[in-house]
Amino acid sequence: MTTTENRVRSAAGWLAAAKDVADELAVNAAERDRKNETPHAEVRLLKDSGLVTLLGPVEHGGGGQSWETAYRVTREVARGDGSIGQLLGYHYLWAWAARLVATDEQVAAVEELYTRNNFFFGGAVNPRDSDLTITEDGDEIVYNGHKSFSTGSKVSDLTVLEGVLEGTEDHVFAIVPSEQDGIVFHDDWDNIGQRLTESGSVTINGVRVPWASAAGYVDKKFHPLTYNTLNVPAIQLVFTNFYLGIAQGALETALAYTREHTRAWPYGGDNKTSSGEEWYILDGYGDLQSKLWAAEALVDKAGAAISAVLHAPREDLTPEARGEVAVLIAAAKQRVIDTGLEIGTKIFELTGARASATKFGLDRFWRNLRTHSLHDPVAYKRREVGAYALLNELPEPTWYI
Repeated sequence: MTTTENRVRSAAGWLAAAKDVADELAVNAAERDRKNETPHAEVRLLKDSGLVTLLGPVEHGGGGQSWETAYRVTREVARGDGSIGQLLGYHYLWAWAARLVATDEQVAAVEELYTRNNFFFGGAVNPRDSDLTITEDGDEIVYNGHKSFSTGSKVSDLTVLEGVLEGTEDHVFAIVPSEQDGIVFHDDWDNIGQRLTESGSVTINGVRVPWASAAGYVDKKFHPLTYNTLNVPAIQLVFTNFYLGIAQGALETALAYTREHTRAWPYGGDNKTSSGEEWYILDGYGDLQSKLWAAEALVDKAGAAISAVLHAPREDLTPEARGEVAVLIAAAKQRVIDTGLEIGTKIFELTGARASATKFGLDRFWRNLRTHSLHDPVAYKRREVGAYALLNELPEPTWYI
């Protein structure tokens, strides 16, 4: 794809490109899920489609699009394959990491680097693990440690590291090449869902970064803004959108199966000639589709809200505005999880016994959503919304809200 083609695309054009990718991924998604192989070809498809540089600056060949579009694109790709939707959504967040915390000069350098080279991001930032340890060595800082999860690992060109400077409480983010001796990705991701996300553990051994590349640091000092804390609500809405895409894919796949294969039940006393006449099937799909449309509307509302603040001047964001966006995202996330898990289970009642055959892979949708939705307890999302509704309390920023 040429640079010119990237520049002239509208948001609708990007969504059309994402649909093409999703349709291609969906063809053999069940087979690829079973094989659980490193998704080199799938990431190449994302790169060749131009989707990787959707948020990149137009002057460097990127799409120059908004986060509102990036969320919809993530969702669309996840409709075809939840794992690849997760990879793309995480990539968008890590590609934006510089804008969240870095200086203007650092932002410009990172965005030119990844956009011009069509680079793909991974990240080794897991708050539940011990932080990486950072030591100083003259004009450099040195990262060491281990992380349980590093989504994108072996398919990434760049990796986002985060650690704490020894003897302080100062967190330092840096973007480094993924392929180097000091980064060892381990082949230990073998979960029941999201199997192609390359989310295994990573060991960091003496990865050196110039102090000048420590994100947001000037003269070894960091000057915080409320905007810096948007990484969490932004990634939480990435989760929500690929969950939604998984749910959409589940319902779409089940509907297609029912149209082609599901038979009417011949022992009901009011026998039908086809599944499309069965009242319980029509009732079931009607209920699921209505719930999914409602979830989509809430997710789109949240996407418009956070996109507005992500693209506004960093200095303008207030804690109150940040908190209101975070609550809306928490509400959207819990709604999509509940709806998606219900769809992932209910479709078997509507498709019939033969749909449980391994070759159809209908179970992958529930497995994918169930696996990643355990990332952080959904009960806490409900509590955050409840505290806002009942007590007018806004959540304080943490690594999970």
